[in-house]
Amino acid sequence: MNQYTTEELLVLISTPIYVFIILLEIFLSNFHKRELYTKKDTITNLVFMLVNMGVDLGFRFIYMWVLLACYQFHFVKIGNPILYWSVLLVAEDFVFYWLHRMEHYVRIFWAVHVTHHSSQQFNFTVGFRSSVFQPIYRFVFFIPLVLFGFEPADILVMFAATQIWGILVHTKLIDKMGFLEHILITPSHHRVHHASNVKYLDKNMGMFLVVLDKIFRTFQKELPEMEYQPIKYGLTTNLPNPNPISLLFQEWNNIGHDVSKPVSFANKIKYMLMPPGWSHDKSTLTSKELRVLEENSKL
Repeated sequence: MNQYTTEELLVLISTPIYVFIILLEIFLSNFHKRELYTKKDTITNLVFMLVNMGVDLGFRFIYMWVLLACYQFHFVKIGNPILYWSVLLVAEDFVFYWLHRMEHYVRIFWAVHVTHHSSQQFNFTVGFRSSVFQPIYRFVFFIPLVLFGFEPADILVMFAATQIWGILVHTKLIDKMGFLEHILITPSHHRVHHASNVKYLDKNMGMFLVVLDKIFRTFQKELPEMEYQPIKYGLTTNLPNPNPISLLFQEWNNIGHDVSKPVSFANKIKYMLMPPGWSHDKSTLTSKELRVLEENSKL
């Protein structure tokens, strides 16, 4: 067993679990005629997973070198192993929340993250529909953790562990989870996150703990259809005939189109750094602006 790292062991243990629950979900989907899967969408999910793994492995030497270099300057170290791993769980979830929030509110990072939201299905394989190029910048958010004395390898282990939960919440088959709804990001919470309905946009950013969304006011519970509209998955504007290449570069193409407009240099920068949907002439709207419009239409 010593031949494997802890991160590799997590992969070895979780892989048969993933296979089992995916096959079970496919069976239940077909049995109840819910059509939770399509062949094309599932293949796209697997393609993005494999490309993301390639980017991560190819870039790992660089970001591990940076993290190890920064670790030399850590100014505190938790000696108690139970406290160490408990604090790391909360701290890693905290930095992921802000990484995830940045990907939703800064357009050039949304251009990377949009692939994860581009599926109009919602099933366990969508959890593998990665933000393909995220490994190139994700490690920057881990630098504060190494400065607080968390070893880079341990950070990657904790990230891999919480990602297991992050994959398992991609399902329609689990409704509510009782008291856990107040503690964890549950399938119900994450269905909201993947919804393209205006009220649900940019909500429930956490990976594991829901408390951060409640503290920073990005929490939205899943509402009964009698109170709101049924969840619609995907983007506010979906590609008519998507494929992995078009999905991977769709938002970069949109940014290029907007930057090429005859606008001021300041507005060109804003088209890259403002939230998705921002426009200088209000021809397109951000999620916040869309919510205000929706709420005003009800008055």
